[in-house]
Order: sequence, then structure tokens, then C-alpha cells
Amino acid sequence: MANQQQIICEHCDCVYEKVTLAKHQTALCVRCAGVLQRYNGLTVQQRLALTVTAAVLWTFANFYPVMSISLQGLKNSATLWDSVVALSLGPITFIALVAAISIIIAPVFQLLLLIWVLSFALAGRRSPAFKLCMRWLEALRPWSMLEVCLLGAMVAVFKLAGMLDVIPGTGLFALAALSLLLIRIAGRDVRDLWDTV
Repeated sequence: MANQQQIICEHCDCVYEKVTLAKHQTALCVRCAGVLQRYNGLTVQQRLALTVTAAVLWTFANFYPVMSISLQGLKNSATLWDSVVALSLGPITFIALVAAISIIIAPVFQLLLLIWVLSFALAGRRSPAFKLCMRWLEALRPWSMLEVCLLGAMVAVFKLAGMLDVIPGTGLFALAALSLLLIRIAGRDVRDLWDTV
């Protein structure tokens, strides 16, 4: 079993000594080229602050319109929840469930777990159920696809702009900022949280 100064490659089980990385450096496994460590310049306080900011942005992204469209005096707007509901009413209900998980449920669970773990790390101790939280953070990472949703929304805005009056909403800007923040705080390696406490 590796101690705190060693790291095990999750792909091939090779054991390495941990090294201090400089900015933009990544440590790779010699055998399988898997990522062992990434440089993370954020302190616990900074990471917690960004996570709380991301939680506020999640609220804006989910409860404010992503876009508003109007044609000949008729106006309509849609939130992320509205898009999931619209999908559920059609013949592809399963896709609505996948969309809800990937753009609403997985990101909010990531944020809640990070706030839970980091708030205890700020006090210099591990949170209750720390191991379970860390496993869930790793498991949720592939399911959080806000950047895909953002890309789809941007394509829709540009496609519809030629036929209708399209106004990007507060939700779209919040979604863009939230996507970037989630990539920074949760979309990268969360394993370094094991070493913070």
C-alpha cells in the first residue's frame, strides 16, 4: 500500500514517488502514459470560494431563461428545466432523463459534495464520509456535461438568429461561467483533496 509520499497509477498500478510540480506541469505514468498528477495552484480557500460561486451560478443557469425568442409580437423563453420537460413530453423520454442528469443533477451534486469536503478541509480535518464523497466526485465527473449543453445552446442561438429574434438570457451567461468554473474545480483531478487534510 502506498504512503502519502507515493502515488499509484489508476490504470496500471505502477507506484511512483510524488513530486512537486511547477505551473502547467503534469506527471505521467512511464508504463501506460496515464495522468498521475496535475499542477493545481488553488488553495483550499480559493477552491471553496470558487465552488460557492459556481453554486450561485448553477442557480442562475437553472432558474433564469437561457434564451428568449420572439416572432411577430409573440415571445417565449426557456430555462434548462424547460428543455428537459420538453424532451420528456416527446417519444424520447429516456433522453430527457440523461439530459437532466448531465446538465442539472450531476453538476449540483458535484458542487454540494465539494462544498461539504472543502468546508471541513478549511478547518484542517476530513469531512464525515470523506471516502464516499471522493468516490462520488470521481464517479460524477464523466456525467457532468455542462459544456456540451452550452455548445448546443450556442448553436441554437446562431441557427435561430437567422429566422427569429433571439436574445441570449441570463441563464446562458451563467451557464458559460459555470461550465468554466466546474472544469477548473471539479472537471480536473480531485485526487489532490486526499492530501489537503
